[in-house]
Amino acid sequence: MDLLGFLSIGFATALSWSNILVCFAGVFLGTVIGVLPGLGPTATVSLLLPLTFTMNPASAVILMAGIYYGSQYGGSLTSILVRIPGESASVVTCIDGYEMAKRGRAGAALGIAAFGSFIAGIVVTIALFFVGPVLARFALRFGPPEYAALVLLGLLLVTQVSQTSCLNSLIMACLGLLLSTVGVDRIHGDQRFTFGLIGLFNGFNVAVLCMGLFAIAELLTSAEGRENTPKPVAQPRRLREMLPNREEWRRSTLPITRGTALGFLLGILPGGGATIASFAAYVMERRISKHPERFGQGAIEGVAGPESANNAAAQASFIPLLSLGIPANAVLAVVLASLLVQGVLPGPTLMTKSPDLFFGVIISMLVGNVILVVLNVPLISVFVLLLRVPISILSPLIIVFCVIGAYSLDNSSADVLMMVGLGLAGYLMRKVDLDPAPLVLAFVLGQIFETALQQSLLVGRGSLGVFLDRPIAAFLIGCSVCLIVFQAGGAILARARAAAGRGSRNESQPMRRFSRPPP
Repeated sequence: MDLLGFLSIGFATALSWSNILVCFAGVFLGTVIGVLPGLGPTATVSLLLPLTFTMNPASAVILMAGIYYGSQYGGSLTSILVRIPGESASVVTCIDGYEMAKRGRAGAALGIAAFGSFIAGIVVTIALFFVGPVLARFALRFGPPEYAALVLLGLLLVTQVSQTSCLNSLIMACLGLLLSTVGVDRIHGDQRFTFGLIGLFNGFNVAVLCMGLFAIAELLTSAEGRENTPKPVAQPRRLREMLPNREEWRRSTLPITRGTALGFLLGILPGGGATIASFAAYVMERRISKHPERFGQGAIEGVAGPESANNAAAQASFIPLLSLGIPANAVLAVVLASLLVQGVLPGPTLMTKSPDLFFGVIISMLVGNVILVVLNVPLISVFVLLLRVPISILSPLIIVFCVIGAYSLDNSSADVLMMVGLGLAGYLMRKVDLDPAPLVLAFVLGQIFETALQQSLLVGRGSLGVFLDRPIAAFLIGCSVCLIVFQAGGAILARARAAAGRGSRNESQPMRRFSRPPP
């Protein structure tokens, strides 16, 4: 059967009334769980897994896919409005999205997040038809050494997401790496830094980490009085005023394009995901910007790029699942389990054996992205209303949501206590001008890097030469070395220029003193 025949089957499957309703339920539920901190798509899809056994395989995957990419947009809402990332992929959105909200551009930030996600979703869905299977076969060449080298490169770029000094960013990144080692080792099963406390056996949860360092710390800072009287926010009254203006669209066009391409490429890699894609997109936009000093101060590029990248990666990650049977993350592992229970074996033959499933899921992503825009853009005015709520009312509500979210992760009070402790730590970090964003990103990447590194050493029988024997891994290691040399050289050159500037000023001071006219 040719491509047009497959497309007709896909449209017939996705546009049936039952699957349209299933898709709507998925993206709506995904948006809701993205807003609520702590309740992520993995937990939600796992809870709904028994329900999918009563559905046909195509409808089941459409439902779980809608939850996954719908949560990527929902996580941006609280990141922009109250600086609480609903998802780990929305951590970098807090940096500039929240600053835009404080400057009265919350509607523009929410609008560009919605339209960026929509554009990325549409482009990626179309690309899945033509280049997805080819790129999925290339992704087979990514084993543990390649992925460890890729994540190492990401760790070296962590310092680029902070608006503080490079030294402070390195300190926070190292602290994040240390926190990622707490708990039971995933390969050997050894306990590390648990101090005999049962609550630390599973380590720190990224949702607890985000809620503590961002939400609780922000509330403590506000309660101190420094931000008790926030800057007045201009309240838009018409939908047109809540959307990005022409200048903001001009500045967001290229970041959306680059974020879409980067998210698509990273999404098809086994082990890749929306978190790495959004982080990489933010770093890329800041590096190539002519005015990098605007990042961290409300640059709309810092919202457009990451939000496009995380939605593109979320949808592209279904390619290695359906065509190779390789889940890219925990959510897709649950989707794979649902298919296996129903007797569907993902792989290269799925396209021909079950075209209604393969192409129906891809077409449903077009439908889901349209539903997300139609559902969320008119509600921007409702989301912006959160900014009018007094801090004395909003703070207790945020605390309640955080406590419920932290406790619901494992039904453990230890997570709540950890969140409070991390909140106090985040408050102290703000006192000494330390940005928690590099810590969270290094924590997420550190867990991935450790597992990939241990697997690589097992493959190479303890030898680091396994990274040099594989071309892709060697290339990525070379990029990391070049980055270290580039950053070290830039720091040395900056110090030399500063010393030369001080020397010239010191030499010119006596000349000015002697040239002064006598009294």
